Amino acid sequence: MRAIGHAAVRRDSDQRQTGVVPVLPDVVIPVEGAARLTAFTASDAAAIATAVTDSEIRRWLPLPNPYSVSLAEEWSTKTTEAIRVSGTGLVRCIRVDDAVAGCIDVKRIDWRARTTEIGYWLAAPHRGHGHASRAVEALGRWLLIEQSFERVELRIATENRSSAAVAERAGFSFEGTARNAGFTDAGRVDLEIWSRITGE
Repeated sequence: MRAIGHAAVRRDSDQRQTGVVPVLPDVVIPVEGAARLTAFTASDAAAIATAVTDSEIRRWLPLPNPYSVSLAEEWSTKTTEAIRVSGTGLVRCIRVDDAVAGCIDVKRIDWRARTTEIGYWLAAPHRGHGHASRAVEALGRWLLIEQSFERVELRIATENRSSAAVAERAGFSFEGTARNAGFTDAGRVDLEIWSRITGE
């Protein structure tokens, strides 16, 4: 095991003994080009509410409908920070030239195994420019190198070919299909499993 992996094991052991819940830091993560991954703010609420009315996002994500600006404001401030401080994940805005281009999040964290999953969506005007693949690559690299995770997964509905293309461009490897493992507003879906592991 790498030295950094030993350090992660020691931290986890210390945290179990003290009862301290590990959390991911509230940081800005740089992305190649004009994008960066930042916290959401209340001023992003209108852009979020507009973005998630898009039919392509709603096709794959079972979000509340309607999705009001007030709901987006609560989510972008209280909910996202509660997720972070609970140690269960991290939500970042994909911000391009200060505009809300999309959302990317870390979820399903297993601190002991050092594994996690990334999810993401892009607002319609920002698609087709490589923002999603660069954001996924940057966040995956940050988790594996700077946060000592050993495995990062993407779970993608089998018919969502644009998202699978993002995974491939971001350097993730296709592993197989988990049957009936996800759901959308239209019902259950099979999920492709893509991953990057330490050293890749």
